[in-house]
Amino acid sequence: MKEQWCIPEVNAEFVLRMEDVLDLYNEQYNPKKPVLCLDERPYQLVEEVRLPIPAEPKQPERYDYEYKRNGVVNLFAFFEPRAGWRHIEVTQRRTLI
Repeated sequence: MKEQWCIPEVNAEFVLRMEDVLDLYNEQYNPKKPVLCLDERPYQLVEEVRLPIPAEPKQPERYDYEYKRNGVVNLFAFFEPRAGWRHIEVTQRRTLI
């Protein structure tokens, strides 16, 4: 698996904005002023085509690399960390239509 990252240009404006975000996260919890977070991720649905080999002592369960592709869904996560609240939406597409 290859991870991709947005590599920012770290300049004075970037540092200033990052400090603002970190200050916000560091504030005391106030239910009248919630700090909400949002994240999204495409997720590939796969199905095993061969039975895994069960785990044994000192040997984890083993899966074959072959799989059947069953499409992609989008995961949207909304959460308020300090309140211990989260909500996950799973959609077939990213658009309304």
